[in-house]
Amino acid sequence: MRTIFLALVAGCLACACQTATTDADRPLQAPRGYLNETLLNIAYGLGSLDLIESTPAVPENLEAFTDIPYKTIDGLELQLDIYRKNGLQEPAPTLIFVHGGAWKKGKRQDYLPYLIDYAEKGYVTATLSYRLSGVATFPAAAQDVNCGIKWIKQHADAYGVDPDRLALIGGSAGGHLSLLLGYGGEEPLFNRDCEQGPDSRVKAIVDLYGPVDLTTPYAISTEQVQRFMGSSYEQDPEMYRLASPRTFITADDPPTLIFQGTIDSLVPVSQSDSLQRWLQQAGVPNEYHRLKGWPHTMDRAREVNDYCQFYIDRFLERYL
Repeated sequence: MRTIFLALVAGCLACACQTATTDADRPLQAPRGYLNETLLNIAYGLGSLDLIESTPAVPENLEAFTDIPYKTIDGLELQLDIYRKNGLQEPAPTLIFVHGGAWKKGKRQDYLPYLIDYAEKGYVTATLSYRLSGVATFPAAAQDVNCGIKWIKQHADAYGVDPDRLALIGGSAGGHLSLLLGYGGEEPLFNRDCEQGPDSRVKAIVDLYGPVDLTTPYAISTEQVQRFMGSSYEQDPEMYRLASPRTFITADDPPTLIFQGTIDSLVPVSQSDSLQRWLQQAGVPNEYHRLKGWPHTMDRAREVNDYCQFYIDRFLERYL
């Protein structure tokens, strides 16, 4: 039986982006979860768990700008894609999606469903590639994402981007990088190799099950984290601290929306619990959806996707 929820998948946010059909003034109830991942996978195998379409066609009412180079380093050209409505007249709020995949795999195109859906809602949407851990270790990925944000701001006029209304959205490893740059984008370590230009500050962050503290006993013992870091915690604890979004949390950080499943076996729910606590202590506006009985990449399930989209829409309307 194919186990789709047990890998730290590239798409993490790859979801159909369906609009919830619930009255806007009434909270949407979280979908009923599962006792454990085994039962969830049985449900999937029996066909009772409906998954979203991950590779939709780009509709004719959208413009797609693909394979745009934004950075070249060590002979590697990094690219991004941008989507917007045809005939966009005014600069629009912009969503930048950062793909997941345990920092070792994944591709920017995994976000196509979200990119299409939110472009149709009137946003400009963007997704970018970054160096994976098999190519370069931390801080390479963080530097690339930071450079990508700056590039989008610098070229805002060409694509209808409102540079003052940007949000970062990511799941799993992409959630980690979104949090890290959303809170710590001004850290000098993350600003190397970028062209001179605007800063990388954003107005909002949406995090789906992204790790926030890479210094916990669980995190420092995992192979994915060690590969991403390029060293063990004992060898370089300071770099692990700098790779942890929690290090950079301050009162002026962007409002943050968090989604996490309680049976996530890859990113423990304690990571998101702690993130919400630290944001509360710092006075950062936040909203936390702790979904009982759902695992990693839970938003591939249609009913979870509907739930997440319902609250993402309202969060963006409020803060972007």
